[in-house]
Amino acid sequence: MKNKKIIKKNFEFQEIISKQEFHRNSAFVIYYSKNDKGYFRYGISVGKKLGNAVIRNKIKRQIRMMIQDQIKILPEFSYDIVIIARNRMMQNSFDQNQKELNKLVVRFLK
Repeated sequence: MKNKKIIKKNFEFQEIISKQEFHRNSAFVIYYSKNDKGYFRYGISVGKKLGNAVIRNKIKRQIRMMIQDQIKILPEFSYDIVIIARNRMMQNSFDQNQKELNKLVVRFLK
C-alpha cells in the first residue's frame, strides 16, 4: 500500500468525521467524504477500550488486509474514508469481519 493512500493527520480524521456521513454495523463504522485528489484514501482508528497496544495493532493489521482485498475488487474511486473498529469485531472471526466490512463498503458505494 502506498503511503499517499493513508490518512495519518488528526485534522484530516476530524474533517472527515465532522461531515457526519457514515454507515455502521456491529463491527465497524465508516465515515466518508468525497475528495478532489482523484484516488482513494483511508484511515483506521481503534479505540483504547478494545485492548492494549498489541491487540489494537493486530486489529489495524487485519483491517489493512481487508482493505487491500477491497481495493483489488473495487474500481478506483475518489473518497476519503475513516474506518473505526467496534467491540463486536473482537468477538468475530477474520472472515466474519471481512464480510461485515464488504457489506459496508458496498452500501457506501451505492
